[in-house]
Amino acid sequence: MSDCMDVMLMASEDLRGDGFLRVAAATPHIRVADVAANTEAVLACVRRAAARGVRALALPELCLTGYTCADLFFDRTLLRACEHALEYLLDETRDLGLLFTVGLPVAREGALYNCAAVCCRGALLGLVAKANLPNYGEFYERRWFTPAPGPSDALMVDIAGQTAPLSSHMLFRCVDEGAEDLAVGVEICEDLWVADPPSVRMARAGATVMLNCSASDEIIGKQAYRHGLVSSQSARLYCAYAYADAGEGESTTDLVFAGENLIAENGSLLARTDLFTCDMAVADVDIDRLLAERRRSTTWVQPVPDERGVLDVEFSFTDFDVEVFFDDDGIDAFEDELAEEPVMRSALEIDRVFPRTPFVPVDAGDLAERCEEIFNLQASGLATRLAHTGTRRAVIGLSGGLDSTLALLVTVRAFDALCYDRVDITAVSMPGFGTTARTKSNAESLAEQLGVSFREISIHAAVEQHFRDIDHDPAVTDVTYENSQARERTQILMDLANSQGGFVIGTGDLSELALGWATYNGDHMSMYAVNASVPKTLVRHLVRYAATLFGGDIERVLLDVLDTPVSPELLPPTGDGQIAQKTEDLVGPYELHDYFLYHLLRFGFAPSKIFRMALRSFEGAFDRETILAWLRVFYRRFFAQQFKRSCLPDGPKVGSVTLSPRGDWRMPSDAAAALWLSEIDTLS
Repeated sequence: MSDCMDVMLMASEDLRGDGFLRVAAATPHIRVADVAANTEAVLACVRRAAARGVRALALPELCLTGYTCADLFFDRTLLRACEHALEYLLDETRDLGLLFTVGLPVAREGALYNCAAVCCRGALLGLVAKANLPNYGEFYERRWFTPAPGPSDALMVDIAGQTAPLSSHMLFRCVDEGAEDLAVGVEICEDLWVADPPSVRMARAGATVMLNCSASDEIIGKQAYRHGLVSSQSARLYCAYAYADAGEGESTTDLVFAGENLIAENGSLLARTDLFTCDMAVADVDIDRLLAERRRSTTWVQPVPDERGVLDVEFSFTDFDVEVFFDDDGIDAFEDELAEEPVMRSALEIDRVFPRTPFVPVDAGDLAERCEEIFNLQASGLATRLAHTGTRRAVIGLSGGLDSTLALLVTVRAFDALCYDRVDITAVSMPGFGTTARTKSNAESLAEQLGVSFREISIHAAVEQHFRDIDHDPAVTDVTYENSQARERTQILMDLANSQGGFVIGTGDLSELALGWATYNGDHMSMYAVNASVPKTLVRHLVRYAATLFGGDIERVLLDVLDTPVSPELLPPTGDGQIAQKTEDLVGPYELHDYFLYHLLRFGFAPSKIFRMALRSFEGAFDRETILAWLRVFYRRFFAQQFKRSCLPDGPKVGSVTLSPRGDWRMPSDAAAALWLSEIDTLS
């Protein structure tokens, strides 16, 4: 399922306390060997970043001199100019609340190092030296530079009026209150491209944000490879990765530099700049989400302290202190100078968008591909179970609603894959007290068009007899009235399957399981639940996708099913024969509940964070009071209804979020919701 994003309007309530960090990667327009001009270009980038609320900024490799200086790197005049430039940059940025890197050559003890100076509030936190120096193809770095010293050989360097460590084994840890989990690692260009990148060990040691200072020339096909490299590294390390590339101004004697800047988070590319532009990529990365991914992955191994309490890692830690979740330090000073920039103030909004339907890809092509993949997963799971048990018949309660329609489509596909005859699928319509002519007609028509067997078995007489047996007044349309119908239908399906030697195919979906919107030992039960990990918002798209595949009369029926209100049809219809009982009027919009479910199960977000995210995503669709009311309903029902999920039938997992008690979600049935509901109370 998808983490992709669509554009939503901003809401008035911000997410500054919810673990978002604004990160940027920028390319200044430089001139080769013109340190003074390059310094001003770097300073302009840093100021623009500060004005946009950036708290961690990556700039390209050797950007104070230009990467293409070649043998000029040996020149003492150039090296001295870089030291003076660094001192100037530190002095000019001491009032700016961000951490940034600047690339420069540093000569010490008979060696020359390719370094990224890590700066924050006028302090030089460290000089991260490049560990892997390419000396192949167009690269000749070993002609000029020495690889970074090892962890036990770190240098202490006096430079720019300060003393700082020079090493490739440093991490930078934030000490701002509420940001204790923010640690920044820095690597330089080729360090990412090798088989064992330093960022792997940095992440293991606790780094959640990686800054890469790069100067990578552009050739055909390299852009796609670079995108994959940065994205996959952020996924493997559960980190945010900002990649800053050299661009305009580098020598074109033999190479061209395109200046593409990238920001990725956990495998998703959040921001990038166009090729051949001196631009800045900015994105708000979610540190909470990254930490949640690491915690849920049992193969993610954190370093373990020894008996002295010392971590068994090779990195030294340098602390820095900025209000990482946004302050407005330094903005006012540059408002006039940066009038063209989007200036952020104390009410700075998170510039991050969240899709309304996180289970559903936004791109139509991706959606079609995803639907086909899910159909195949569902059908393959069912086909394997049928083949394993030697079962050649299936029984399904076909109501004319969305879920049973999807279950029938999956069953047909499974039978086709096994070369079983579709007539051995029995679709059963069981009209009750709330069944409407529309749904009954659609069920019969769909079964006929798909070539499956169809039976109609009324439950009226059986349920009325049951009411007499338990002394229930049929005029009282309470939960007993409703659930008696659901359980009678399940009994019919189970017994009919027994008589045929077949399987009852479950129809309930993931959203209903989350809310407990199923009758215990009624529609809650089956012999294989093909929809159990498909949320309602995705069910709609699967049925619509199937309609386009079939076309003709089947498409007409499926589209009418999509237009029918979601309902269990357990209460009598209205006077004009329309559905009287609409599920979303009773338990809330599935679009909201699927949103809540995704962020709760996938990342373990707190109700307050989910609420503030929802305000952005659903602005213009639902107001604050509506979102808050249904959020409360979601948490109350999610906790109270776990007992139904603890005894679910088998069913195939198709996405990253599922509620199977045997796999992804194990929760005590009597867990209290008080802690979560009390947090929601504070949002009122």
